[in-house]
Amino acid sequence: MDVHNQDNLDVEVIFRPANPLDTPGALVPPLQTGTTVLPKGSVHAKGGMPLPSDIRLDRDVAVTLRDDTVIYGDVYRPTGDEPVPVILVWTPYGKFQGWWNKNMYATNFGVPPEDLSGLQGFEALDPAYWCDHGYAIAVVDVRGTARSGGDLLWWGRAGGRDIHDTVEWLAEQQWCSGKVAMAGNSQLAILQWFGAAERPPHLAAIAPWEGCVDMYREDVGRGGIQETKFHAQDVAAFLYGENRAEDVVAMLAKYPLMNAYWADKRARLDQIDVPAYIVASWAHPIHCHGTLQAFREITSTDKWLRVSNELEWVDIADPGNVADLRRFFDRYLKGIDNGWEDTPRVRLSVLDPGGTDQVARPESEWPLARQGWRTLYLNPANGTLSEELPAQEALARYQGDDPASSVTFTCTFAEDAEITGHLNLHLWVEAEAANDMDLFAAVYKTDSEGRRLHHVEVRSPEMRAAILGMETDGRLPSGFGYEGPSGRLRVSHRALDPERSTPSEPYLTHTEEQFLTPGECVPVELALWPTSLLVRAGERLVVEIAGHPVGNVSVPPMPGPDQNVPTRNKGTHLIRTGGTYDSHLLLPIIPPTSRG
Repeated sequence: MDVHNQDNLDVEVIFRPANPLDTPGALVPPLQTGTTVLPKGSVHAKGGMPLPSDIRLDRDVAVTLRDDTVIYGDVYRPTGDEPVPVILVWTPYGKFQGWWNKNMYATNFGVPPEDLSGLQGFEALDPAYWCDHGYAIAVVDVRGTARSGGDLLWWGRAGGRDIHDTVEWLAEQQWCSGKVAMAGNSQLAILQWFGAAERPPHLAAIAPWEGCVDMYREDVGRGGIQETKFHAQDVAAFLYGENRAEDVVAMLAKYPLMNAYWADKRARLDQIDVPAYIVASWAHPIHCHGTLQAFREITSTDKWLRVSNELEWVDIADPGNVADLRRFFDRYLKGIDNGWEDTPRVRLSVLDPGGTDQVARPESEWPLARQGWRTLYLNPANGTLSEELPAQEALARYQGDDPASSVTFTCTFAEDAEITGHLNLHLWVEAEAANDMDLFAAVYKTDSEGRRLHHVEVRSPEMRAAILGMETDGRLPSGFGYEGPSGRLRVSHRALDPERSTPSEPYLTHTEEQFLTPGECVPVELALWPTSLLVRAGERLVVEIAGHPVGNVSVPPMPGPDQNVPTRNKGTHLIRTGGTYDSHLLLPIIPPTSRG
């Protein structure tokens, strides 16, 4: 373990040795500095798309950052002499070869092989397409990964400044037109928020497709419950470097409450003013909330949101989506007057598990201004959700430390309804024998017989069948399947920021712990992440509450809830309802006459 005061945060940051480059399976290639021409028609992946044009590849180009750290990138560009705009792919996963590019290849998840050339990195754009359309692609290994120097940093302003320096270096190159953009999925999207917030002068546009914005609230500490499995075991365990890596797990153990370190790991969205093409997904268990919040908070005048109904790695490779992104970049990197501004500012997918989704429904804002609100009160006497507050007080009980115990409340819909927006559970809770409670909740729908209804995020019939075959106790793997939104809360973290909180979107401060006295009943706000969900007449909407994750299950390396996440639960949990205890679910309902 090593520590230093990073970025003047007045917080000692803990580092650990990076996973060595010679780790079996790391597959990090040596530096291969040089230039080659990849000829038109050549094939670089089994069944892959032949290159539609010649590509000049400058391998392992050195970029020197402001602190003299040297990082390395590969630049793919057209072979002509005319300067072109460049799209920066900023990746910790390896710009070439490596574990991620071998094991997480997009065709493994249902992308047709002929849609890709094999030159693309994990979660990144395909240079074959973009070079053929007059763009360069610069794929850069971030600080501390592969052969790039320095220590691996997780998000924050320091990493954003590295992006600033790299954008400006690219803009100065003789082959560059001076216009630089960024694009990519997931981690490659998250890092765009931090880079764009540093406002590099030559950054002309960004395309963050599914990337959260707040490490504490959306990744490792959602609701105040520490969960580091995905970060540590599914991501950081497969990143390799020559020096050190910031130890997020150790930092969370040392600093479990909000401080300057965690504040630095929330992107400064109000500083982002470049044109942005943002993609979100209701189904993503980490990126959903933050991506949508980013669309609201960035100050860009020219910003667009598309909410996909597909797995992110399928969505980014879809030829129609790639062409759509090119129209955006053509407008802002090449100045082509192509009518892009007429694109609806918001395009929603409205999910209908068990039915047919609406895709790309045009809207003018998010959240939808025409949403109304429906309050459904919890009634444990008959296990229902009701329009009226029950007159009699009642108790719902479950064992907080029993992974098989939960309570459910159900409402059968008499007519079709669309739930689109942010949901919230207002609950009165107490623990019989503990001073804290970890609460988990999910909202989903079933058919009239009580069978859960699934949304599957891929088109491929073979992949769909494989995913449906993974069903466990009626639940599908998180990241592949979706049933509805979920939420979680550590009750000692229930304190709200009154200026940022609304009835549907409570904002937790995470600055203190308010422990319970056994038997003490307190009101809490348990936010569920936003969704767009159709409930058909005769279908049932279910709220499930437990002391363990409910909803979709986790299947590594896909993001999702750790089914064995450590909790503070002990003994019986009580939810008080009725009378003076107005425990309820708040739903955003779109009027039927205004739906697409």
